[in-house]
This record gives sequence, C-alpha cells and structure tokens, in this order.
Amino acid sequence: MKRNSLCALAAFSISSCVLAAPQTYIIDGTHTYPMFEYNHLGFSMQTHRFTKTSGTITLDRIARAGSVQVAIDARSVDTGSKLFDKHIQGEDFFDTARFPSITFNSSRMQFAGDRLVAVEGELTIKGVTRPVVLEVKSMQCKPHPLRQKDACGANAIAHVKRSEFNMSKHVPHVSDEVTLSIPVEAINE
Repeated sequence: MKRNSLCALAAFSISSCVLAAPQTYIIDGTHTYPMFEYNHLGFSMQTHRFTKTSGTITLDRIARAGSVQVAIDARSVDTGSKLFDKHIQGEDFFDTARFPSITFNSSRMQFAGDRLVAVEGELTIKGVTRPVVLEVKSMQCKPHPLRQKDACGANAIAHVKRSEFNMSKHVPHVSDEVTLSIPVEAINE
C-alpha cells in the first residue's frame, strides 16, 4: 500500500513537472477544418469550410497562459460547388488572388480556474485586421492514443460581421453576421 502511494506521488510529481513548462502543439491539418455559417436569403443557414489550416498552439496550464497562431488557406474554401468556391474567392468576397491567407494571432488567453474559456486576438481577412474573441466551448489535452504523443483538441466559436472585412456584397439579403466555428486538434511534436 505504501509502495503504491509512493509510486502514485512520483507519477504525479513527474507529470506536474512536465505540465509546468509551456508546451507547443502543431495544428493537425487533417483534423482541423474551420467553418463559417451565414443566413442565405432568409431561407436557410449555410455552412462551408476550409480544408487547409496550419499553425501552433502554445499552452502553459500552470501559468494559465499561452498563444495561438493560425493560418487558413482561403483558396481551400469548400462549399460543395466548384463554381461557388470560385465565386467567393473573387474580389467581392475573399479576393484570394490578393489575399490568399486568413490569419488569427492571439493576444491573451482567458481561463476560468484551470479551464480555457476564450482566446482574444486579431483576425485578418482580406487584408483587414479586427479584434476577435474565440469562445472555447470545449478543450481537452491528453496522450493521443494512436500517435503516442501529447495532443490537445478544442472547439471554438466567434461571431464577426463580414462587412467589417470589406465583404459586404448582398447584405442584408445574405446576413452580415457570420459564425466562425473552429474545431482544432494539435499534436505536441
């Protein structure tokens, strides 16, 4: 019994030491597909995604701090229609010929106790940078069962107005407010 208690204490001490240092996780582009949702002519909510995302998440759970840098290839937009993909990559919307990337760079992480609840930062779309708060709906860090490395996963949501990023074509018929949903997985490499 005493030996088991010592082993448990030693294991806890080792894992606490590991968590005490900031950990950097590389975003897994095969499990991270940011989505955007908007009201289309009052008929329905339309949801589309981007298929190419990269970046890093640095997390120091002891200090309750960290950073997030994300780059989304705007040319990877997937609406389910090649014709519509091309249309929203045009000048009226993402203008991917001039602005091929959408980026998010954090400035502050907000914690409620040990739980990450929000990430404040700057979102850049079409060359326009605005402050945005990503509300973290869920987050979990643990050993990845297949890759045998530490991993973190989260789901975050933000609401933005596309007119603030020079994409106001068809407002108000197509909603100005867009919901960004970002399911992300990242691996400690």
